[in-house]
Amino acid sequence: MNLSKREFLQVLSAASVAGMGLGRWSQADAATAADGLYDLPRFGNVSFLHMTDCHAQLQPIHFREPSVNLGVAGMTGKLPHLVGEHLLQVAKVPAGSASAHALTCLDFEQAARRYGKVGGFAHLATLVKRMKASRPGALLLDGGDTWQGSATSLWTKGQDMVDACKLLGVDVMTGHWEFTYGMDRVKEIVEKELAGRIEFVAQNVKTTDFGDPVFKPYVMRTINGVPCAIVGQAFPYTPIANPRYMVADWEFGIQDQHMQKVVDEARAKGAQVVVVLSHNGMDVDLKMASRVSGIDAILGGHTHDGMPVATVVGNRGGQTLVTNAGSNGKFLAVMDFDVKGGKIADYRYRLLPVFANMLPADREMEALITKVRAPYEARLAEKLAVTEGTLYRRGNFNGSGDQLLLDALMDVQGAEIAFSPGFRWGTSLLPGQAITREWLMDMTATTYSYATVAPMSGEMIKTVLEDVCDNLFNPDPYYQQGGDMVRVGGLEYSCNPLEKMGRRISDMRLNGKPIEAAKQYKVAGWAPVAEEAAKAGNKPVWELVEQWLRAQGGTVKARKVNMPRLTGAVPNPGLAQVPA
Repeated sequence: MNLSKREFLQVLSAASVAGMGLGRWSQADAATAADGLYDLPRFGNVSFLHMTDCHAQLQPIHFREPSVNLGVAGMTGKLPHLVGEHLLQVAKVPAGSASAHALTCLDFEQAARRYGKVGGFAHLATLVKRMKASRPGALLLDGGDTWQGSATSLWTKGQDMVDACKLLGVDVMTGHWEFTYGMDRVKEIVEKELAGRIEFVAQNVKTTDFGDPVFKPYVMRTINGVPCAIVGQAFPYTPIANPRYMVADWEFGIQDQHMQKVVDEARAKGAQVVVVLSHNGMDVDLKMASRVSGIDAILGGHTHDGMPVATVVGNRGGQTLVTNAGSNGKFLAVMDFDVKGGKIADYRYRLLPVFANMLPADREMEALITKVRAPYEARLAEKLAVTEGTLYRRGNFNGSGDQLLLDALMDVQGAEIAFSPGFRWGTSLLPGQAITREWLMDMTATTYSYATVAPMSGEMIKTVLEDVCDNLFNPDPYYQQGGDMVRVGGLEYSCNPLEKMGRRISDMRLNGKPIEAAKQYKVAGWAPVAEEAAKAGNKPVWELVEQWLRAQGGTVKARKVNMPRLTGAVPNPGLAQVPA
């Protein structure tokens, strides 16, 4: 895809208001103007490059940002709970620009066709090399959720991503979905594959027997003469959100008191800069920043929030910057510090979108990706159908991609109701694109993606909905787990996010009739976390959905997304006025 000069200058306009001057690029042709977007002048003497939640997407993809990301209680109207035009206003980014497309779902189909795909490790590698060349000593930090989310990562047990990250030049990482390969595989990779190349840090993962640290809590690195500490914070709710049996000997948790001890220890050892590489989720990071002092910045992940500006949080020791670098390889964040006299005097933060059409592919990385994919290319590319509508996942309550999964599960298994987990990973397709096996695996590839069907009482259905809703809308961020609401097929319901636990879900109906508490309903689902489910012999969900796709006659109609009726928290700047 070739962008016109006018369109490239739109990109540069967005860059300019975000602090990147146009300068000599203002009269450039399109090819040269593309370089201008990434011409980020060096600042200060300590730099961190941050990527997170790429979910094993080695190739460029489309990814629709959410139209619904509600903030409740004290987070209403605050980052990261701003979407669409509300986010653009805070970021000072013009609507219709490439940066607006990267940050929001506005005019998604038209903008995606105009600006092309985002991410891709070969293009990301080019940007990383460019930033490291302009910032001697800069460290590349990976916030986790890197080894999971694609067919090739599942089929190679994460090896494809391990190899790619070593070539990319990742210096330090932490984790979450990495743990779903099991303790043995994680330790094998950390102790053998990453040794001497990439540090895996997590201050909040300990053994269940004696409380011994499983990983290094932090590492010290000297950047241009400045001692810096990078502290790891793995996803604290791993044994709850994912199968406990996969990490049976390890315990997790937020552990902010231990975090304070670790930060104090790093400072005592001479660290003049302390950053936390976190997989808490941004709301949790914001609270942690207010409770733990001595942290200069929390570079966050898990909630997939592409934050164009850093949030400054006050605490008893001063201030902490909190950021989040999006997902799927769409962004590379750059945090520059100017350290003088042992303290940070100033900073600059930029969130750079990774446009595949604007960054040439790094040849070495491209060759590795080709090699990794070669044994699977035919399977990945197999066309199962063509979609007539946009397919996407992100949003608090549902997405058309999940609706497709729900419709397939109900149809194939003869269920009245279906649940699909509120995962935030998964790629997007535009109308007219092929639904390939690769896309299907992008939406479902986990180590426990078993399809289920079982009777469930109306009372239990409400309990499930209330429980997941509380994970999302509890006013205390430390009780939030960072995913989205379970997606629901067949069942209609109302939701008031502002209510208390047990009172948020109401007016549940099936085919217009109220759900009866004592009645049994046939409910389909997938990705159960119970160990018994792994031994039940159920088929993986992608087999059932593939069966359904092949039965559609070659074309899948645009899905009608089943959304709850919101009875509270609206209007809300976390709700964009766009088609669901």
